Amino acid sequence: MKVQGLILVAAALLAPFLWWTSIAQGRDGVALFSQYLGLMALIAMAFSHLIATRWPGVEMVFGPMDQSYRLHKWLGIGAMVAILLHDTIDAEMRGLGRETALVELAETLGEISLYGLLILVVITIATFIPYHLWKWTHRFIGIFFLFGAFHYLFILKPFKNGDPLGLYMYVVCGIGTLAYFWTSAPRGWRPRRKYEIAKITSYGDAIAVDLAPKGRPLRHRAGQFAFFRFSGANLNEPHPFTISSAPEITGALRLTVAPLGDLTARVSRALAEGQAVEVDGPYGHFGRAKGPQVWIGAGIGITPFVALAQALPKDTPPVTLIYCLRDSADAPHLAELQAIAADNAAFELILWISPERGRLSAKALSETLPDLGNRKVLFCGPTTMQRALSRDLPAEGVPQRNFHFEAFEIRTGIGIRRFAEWLWQRREERKA
Repeated sequence: MKVQGLILVAAALLAPFLWWTSIAQGRDGVALFSQYLGLMALIAMAFSHLIATRWPGVEMVFGPMDQSYRLHKWLGIGAMVAILLHDTIDAEMRGLGRETALVELAETLGEISLYGLLILVVITIATFIPYHLWKWTHRFIGIFFLFGAFHYLFILKPFKNGDPLGLYMYVVCGIGTLAYFWTSAPRGWRPRRKYEIAKITSYGDAIAVDLAPKGRPLRHRAGQFAFFRFSGANLNEPHPFTISSAPEITGALRLTVAPLGDLTARVSRALAEGQAVEVDGPYGHFGRAKGPQVWIGAGIGITPFVALAQALPKDTPPVTLIYCLRDSADAPHLAELQAIAADNAAFELILWISPERGRLSAKALSETLPDLGNRKVLFCGPTTMQRALSRDLPAEGVPQRNFHFEAFEIRTGIGIRRFAEWLWQRREERKA
């Protein structure tokens, strides 16, 4: 993610300290710290809602959408931690005024916001809960943000809403509220491109879906993704898919879907020609690397590289695509990639069939491509493979800055499963 986005978030979180010296005089330091934690939670949640809008400036400030969504997740988790600490540490101060019915209501809504957000954050990081159920509950986060904002506005605090810090927090709450209402607005109010399914091609369990525009088409770059809503298949929630075709003058799009999760399995079963599709995007900066490159596409991770290969100029520096798969019989877009390799001397295609050659590793990649250290490596595929390559490629002469990967996941955990696996492995090692 972009440094300026992180700096902006850090500056916004620290901004209350501009007025802290005057506020802190004669106050209980512990209670004041608890008050600050409450402000920090609101600021973090406002940024999280802002990123969720996917407004055009979001990627410009915070980085490609895959990275912005990781920041979105951690802002939400950080806000939850701050709220828990705020609730645990006594924030009450003497001499701030008399409690009224409005103050009591604000306190009640603050409690509701705390427990509601806690439940929703647990649902978010518990990735075994089906995607469509998580997506349905996730929309309530904005409601609990509004409860939290009401709690802040009318609770007794060591400054007034008209003071500089109060005005600053008005802006924060306003941005978060506006962002929430935007993401919750009826779909007709938000810009969408309308398409229709023109053709469906099967590749074993995967399908390629060709879309024809019904009106003004989407303009994208090779390697980008978009959010697709398949209304005709009763799939009301939009889901991100990489566009697996290069930009065309006609505006036609193609996406390739494999049944890897709850929603993608439903999509692959429910689609049919003639169904309406709404498209929001495009997003992402994947594939912008310059110079000699190695592309690694594992399984359905081949999709961005199909579009990039279609758009590859013939006078480009050499590009080698490693297509990792288990069986070439039903490999998506294999014939298409072979035709591009036959027509473009700058593009080389290598099939890496794991039952025959084993799983691709950094060492095996270096042995296959002796000039690996002089190339940039682009990867799209399983997270476990990405982590292994990221860890081992520097030993083969590829620095971290030359390893690029598509990290977009609309929903991720926080590493609990990996931590449990590590503990189990340590336990088994001690037994041995």
